[in-house]
Amino acid sequence: MNIAVIGTGYVGLVTGTCFSETGNNVVCVDIDEAKVEKLKAGEIPIFEPGLEILFERNARQGRLSFTTSLEEGIKDAEIIFLALPTPPGEDGSADLSYVLGVAAELSQLIERYTVVVDKSTVPVGTAEKVHAILADKLDERLFDVVSNPEFLREGVAVEDFMKPDRVVVGTRSKRARELMQRLYEPFVRQGNPVYYMDERSAEMTKYAANSYLATRISFMNEIANLCERLGADVDMVRLGMGSDSRIGKRFLFPGVGYGGSCFPKDVQALAKTAEESGYDFRILNSVMGVNSRQKEVLAEKIIRYFGGSLKGKTIALWGLAFKPNTDDIREAPALSIITQLLAAGAQVRAFDPEAMENVRSIFGSRVSFAEGQYEALDGADALAIVTEWHVFRSPSFQIIRERLSQHAIFDGRNIYDLDDMQKEGFHYESIGRATIEAKVKA
Repeated sequence: MNIAVIGTGYVGLVTGTCFSETGNNVVCVDIDEAKVEKLKAGEIPIFEPGLEILFERNARQGRLSFTTSLEEGIKDAEIIFLALPTPPGEDGSADLSYVLGVAAELSQLIERYTVVVDKSTVPVGTAEKVHAILADKLDERLFDVVSNPEFLREGVAVEDFMKPDRVVVGTRSKRARELMQRLYEPFVRQGNPVYYMDERSAEMTKYAANSYLATRISFMNEIANLCERLGADVDMVRLGMGSDSRIGKRFLFPGVGYGGSCFPKDVQALAKTAEESGYDFRILNSVMGVNSRQKEVLAEKIIRYFGGSLKGKTIALWGLAFKPNTDDIREAPALSIITQLLAAGAQVRAFDPEAMENVRSIFGSRVSFAEGQYEALDGADALAIVTEWHVFRSPSFQIIRERLSQHAIFDGRNIYDLDDMQKEGFHYESIGRATIEAKVKA
């Protein structure tokens, strides 16, 4: 099939590359000339495991190409995917200007029957808005608008796309459904379902899924905070809860809050949609409040340990991305934690396997960046762990002791065992578990 993908951000690039992997001819369109030139030269602007191999193979074999010309990009397309940014506005609502702007351009370019697919996460009713814009200039027999939300997890997005646990397609058009079914058939050969529904239900499904997962995270963070007060161990609570088949074990890990490109803006956008419809979505408002508060917890622990001030102190920070296996720092808890540490007078020396340049663009010289995880520790007074990269899970605690001037670890992801920390002699604070006091103060 001939496919156009408008937008080469995270979703657009993964979508276009994976569709080309199953033999489709994919043209990706972006207005950023410098970005398109880099893509043509084989440079991928995001870090996503497994993407580079597929990208290189399909670009080399001519199935994946890039252009800045919308007219050229959609010339032969049977299906056009809109993978455009929908950033949150000042009031929390999703900004649809990119999506609707491209729709207006398409209304002057489409010449034969084409399926226009909303791949971006968009508010309920967006497909109808796109349809209305297209219909203003086009015969309605020349197009259908479909909602096909993505459910990609950064860090495993290629696997999620190539082997989806489900595909959601929102359309009431038989013709569009048949094309989408043909397109997705290679991805669901193992029997995973394709759910067909109306456009509004498909749009709502995406927001509902992300908002529910964000709710689970915030709920467990509240449980963790209560565990600390009551002397319970949140790890044990999590295991006991997660073994209940009605609940399950995923998204029950406490920490320093959720971040990334999806949960924060999607929860915010759904809450705003509810507000606009006259409904007070109190659970979602609480989820946002809990998450904002949770990003302050780790820094508060560090500041409290040092008596209320970090002047003259250096804090080593492991992990900057909002989660492992990505360089994405959008709404990352690390950004909030760094800001708090700096405000308290600390020097911050950070290390992350992939995200340091992105953070450097925000903080500049206010934060120093180390070449390796142990280099970040040299002369530091404490170590804060913010992102649970695998490389941080089994470190040499001897090296940590040798390089830290004080033996204090503040673990925002609960990646170390309490008994091990007791044996190693660290002052160790985590989320929702007992504080381990150092055997010997440095």
